[in-house]
Amino acid sequence: MTSFIVVAVIVVLLLAFIGVKLFGKKQSAETPLQPLDSNYKQLLTEHVPYFQKLDEPEKQKFEGMIAGFIQSIRIEGVGLEVDDVDRVLVAASAVIPIFGYNEWRYNNLTNVILYPDAFNNDFQFEGEDGSRNIMGMVGSGFMNGQMLLSRAALRNGFSSSSGKQNTGIHEFVHLLDKSDGATDGVPENLLPHEYAAPWLKMMHQEINRIEKGKSDINPYAATNEAEFLAVASEYFFEKPEQLQNKHPELYQQLSRLFAQDPAAE
Repeated sequence: MTSFIVVAVIVVLLLAFIGVKLFGKKQSAETPLQPLDSNYKQLLTEHVPYFQKLDEPEKQKFEGMIAGFIQSIRIEGVGLEVDDVDRVLVAASAVIPIFGYNEWRYNNLTNVILYPDAFNNDFQFEGEDGSRNIMGMVGSGFMNGQMLLSRAALRNGFSSSSGKQNTGIHEFVHLLDKSDGATDGVPENLLPHEYAAPWLKMMHQEINRIEKGKSDINPYAATNEAEFLAVASEYFFEKPEQLQNKHPELYQQLSRLFAQDPAAE
């Protein structure tokens, strides 16, 4: 059974790689979008707290961006059947970080591949192997253009028990960071040049506080600058009022970066 799963994973990845080569061009901003299916609208209302806080015009914009993502990005499953909840939560994870920008397209993504749970570097997700601890991954090399996500982690990120964590948002922020050619915690496509140096200085100061146990930010953020950006972004979108209260400068920087002020919603 394990060998069958490994073969299935390889086949999916090869097909995804071919998709990058053949279908890498994304929907342009001028391409008219189809209306969002009413079932998806209901699922957004039920499962996405961020969407629930928007006013009516903002909800319509969000729905249009969700429709655009679902139409242009393939969402596939390995060891599971992808359902509408999965599609909505993947799309919401993608749209939330870019909601402040009207014309953004994920030109460095063609496929999102869902696994039932955590996986390892060999893309295995069964058994008791302690190395199966990866919740999400942005592909590189032959997997460029792919994102791998644990469905369990994806769904937990939108649950009432998620706290400051949202794996889907985390991985899409990595993808935004990567869009300028380097996953380095400085998304140059979103951050004006004059703010790059203050952002780096503030990042390093906060990483130092994390390492000394003087910060409530997830310690994983201290791994490197890219992980700091992704983890802090989770906090920004999941607990904006708390972040603004405890880390006002960080909140201000992220608000500028994402062109959003979620604490004001």
